[in-house]
Amino acid sequence: MLTKIAVFVSGGGTNLQALIDAQAAGLIRSGRLELVVASNPQAYALQRAAAAGIPTAVADRKALGSQAAFEAALRKLLRQYEIDLIVLAGFMSILSADFTKDYPKRIINVHPSLIPAFCGKGFYGLRVHEAALAYGVKVTGATVHFVNEVPDGGEIILQKAVAIRDGDTPETLQKRVMRLAEWKLLPRAVEQVSSQIMNNRRKGT
Repeated sequence: MLTKIAVFVSGGGTNLQALIDAQAAGLIRSGRLELVVASNPQAYALQRAAAAGIPTAVADRKALGSQAAFEAALRKLLRQYEIDLIVLAGFMSILSADFTKDYPKRIINVHPSLIPAFCGKGFYGLRVHEAALAYGVKVTGATVHFVNEVPDGGEIILQKAVAIRDGDTPETLQKRVMRLAEWKLLPRAVEQVSSQIMNNRRKGT
């Protein structure tokens, strides 16, 4: 049985699109995208999912009123769709330690730097690339890692380096890291972890 995958999103969904394209191309063989959950009801990622025929749902923390209600809504959706693997793809809501501990090595995230550089609390989106340029590093990249109770603190699955060029802005660097690293790494990591989950299920572990 294929690993059932849910993708959590908040915005445009470019990483989601990379997963949709990879599945269509046969690069993700051990899993299947079964659900897309947005923390923002206006997220364009919902339209990408709908266009690909993937069921969607919204869990808006503000509308739900509390972290506990937000995570209860997520858990309900995960049970309803019998999800095995959660992929955070531009998901801007923090998940509590209580939530992450219930899904050990079942939640993965893509981060736009070479962890442990420019990661942790407060490092997301353009802020990561601004910090890399301000520090003057010559190489950055992206990391896919398991999610635990520490922001960006889980075990690394895959990394890919991207060179910083003279004249780079946070915006140009962000686009290049997405194109050369994030969109390539995330589908590979999803296939790798989906295969592990599927094999463990066969072994009964």
